[in-house]
Amino acid sequence: MADNLKIGLIGAGRNTRDRHIPGFQKLDNVEITGVANRSIASGSVVAEKFGIPNVYANWQELLADPTIDAVCIGTWPYMHSTITVNALESGKHVLCEARMAATADDAYQMLAASKENPNLVSQIVPSPLSFKIDNLVSGLVNNGYIGKLLAIHVESLGTNFIDCDAPLHWRNERRYSGYNILNMGIWYEAMIRWVGHAQSVSAMATINVSARKDESDEYTGITIPDHVDILARLANGAQARLSFSSVTGHSEGNSVFIYGSEGTVKIDNGLNVYAGKRSDSGLTLIENPTDSQAYWRVEEEFVNAIRGIEPVTRTPFEIGVHYMEFTEAVTRSWQTGQEINLPL
Repeated sequence: MADNLKIGLIGAGRNTRDRHIPGFQKLDNVEITGVANRSIASGSVVAEKFGIPNVYANWQELLADPTIDAVCIGTWPYMHSTITVNALESGKHVLCEARMAATADDAYQMLAASKENPNLVSQIVPSPLSFKIDNLVSGLVNNGYIGKLLAIHVESLGTNFIDCDAPLHWRNERRYSGYNILNMGIWYEAMIRWVGHAQSVSAMATINVSARKDESDEYTGITIPDHVDILARLANGAQARLSFSSVTGHSEGNSVFIYGSEGTVKIDNGLNVYAGKRSDSGLTLIENPTDSQAYWRVEEEFVNAIRGIEPVTRTPFEIGVHYMEFTEAVTRSWQTGQEINLPL
């Protein structure tokens, strides 16, 4: 590989434009040399704005270019597995947007392809939601402050009332989004960082708006819930309760409580962390120094992994498979009324 790493973009949505392109372009000896978007016209707009020299008619054409060393995949989840597997088979490193895929089977195929190509870097874009508190919370949980972990309660609730007239979004369509529900995968990935993964899942969910109008002003049926409640048993024996909703008007938004035998940790809607021991009268705000906080360096980590400087930690394919199994297990439990054991 030449010292000047050449990146190709497959899909150029908002996160690619706002984060990945600037992230790559600020790195030394890294060049974004091509883009394949939903059309040549939309790809040309991105290329002109960011100074990208080549526009491809489709992702297959981009992967066939032997001068490209690595790809950043920013399509909708239903295409992630197909493109990732083909990219790895084409000898290209892969940075794939989250969520990892549409289904657990898709994620398994991606993981298998990465293991068949161990000389190539395979990375999922991590959830940045909790970056600033991950180190602090993990330390409180794992360094003895709370004692034995007993339970974690996660709520991520929209603050608006139900909107029956909002147009159809691609995240409402299972054929594009797969088993992903609201921002469940984002929060579960954060939870894995703090307390580990789930061993079983039970869920109840509701579709409160059964159809929405698409771009053609035609109604499309919706099969992805807009409200879900989950109980999970963690591998370490603790219990988890998670709630996600887009129909909870006047809610307080996001909150997390982590309960231990000797202490409790609270995360509020502003990602402030409070904690208290058994001997304390209540919870107090915990200082979170900036220099101990994680921050967005996804593109840098990807490039460093390619160059052998550091391994991928946020997020390897194995962790992506964990949250894909969890999201699919939630739907299986909701649909069958049964507890679903993990791994699937």
